[in-house]
Amino acid sequence: MESWVRFSAQSQAKERVFRAAQYACTLLGYTLQKGGARAELLNTIKQLEAHTSLTRKLMRLGNSAEALEAAKRTMHLSDCVLRLCITVAHLNRAMYFACDNVLWAGKTGLLPELDQNKWSQRSFRYYLFALILNLTRDAYEIRLLMERESRSSSAKSFTSSPSPLTPSPENGGEFPLTPSPSSALSPLPPLPMISARLNKLNKQFQLLITVLRNNPPLLLDLLKNLCDVFIPLDRLGLYPTGSGFVGACGLTSSILSILTIVHPWLKLKP
Repeated sequence: MESWVRFSAQSQAKERVFRAAQYACTLLGYTLQKGGARAELLNTIKQLEAHTSLTRKLMRLGNSAEALEAAKRTMHLSDCVLRLCITVAHLNRAMYFACDNVLWAGKTGLLPELDQNKWSQRSFRYYLFALILNLTRDAYEIRLLMERESRSSSAKSFTSSPSPLTPSPENGGEFPLTPSPSSALSPLPPLPMISARLNKLNKQFQLLITVLRNNPPLLLDLLKNLCDVFIPLDRLGLYPTGSGFVGACGLTSSILSILTIVHPWLKLKP
């Protein structure tokens, strides 16, 4: 099985290129159709899209073994949330690839009586479950990093701010006096609730931007999963978006996947 996993890893880059070509054909076909292109040209684009899709299915034969091996590796993660999300996501990917292999056999005529629509819906359901778990993992890691960044910022501001009991030249080197009861009981100017909530949301948003900017692998994985999730949602009829949007999302996520292969440090680990 390990030798097959190494072989699958070598063909992964080619599969990503064919995936980008497939969704580029989807987007191009939608654009040409909106522009009133000839029927012959549209049929040629659709045939090219179908051929690239079938080639991808051929390249993914046996990818279930790679997904199962990945699930076995992530079962030993110390963080229980990451262990659950990543392991179950890999298991769903394994089921998705298995259904995809059966679907390939039906399209090539090896299983002529196969209900292709049924198996296609089944594979997209497993694909959707895997993407939801991946997005859950991304959200969990973002929350952990935001909490860490918040604690770090609070510690820095605490160490940089002067202590209220520190003698200062203004009070002649003496410790500051305790404020009088009248000044301590003086009411603070009221702060509108909406303004306070907006200020809190603004701080959280700035913290999120800081975390994503400092963690490119997490940012790319989040963008890739967000683009991919619209594909099964459209195919299953849960959130129809149209072939143009699906093509744009698939092309974008394919380019991001190719980037993680060309630059391995951009791949989110584990």
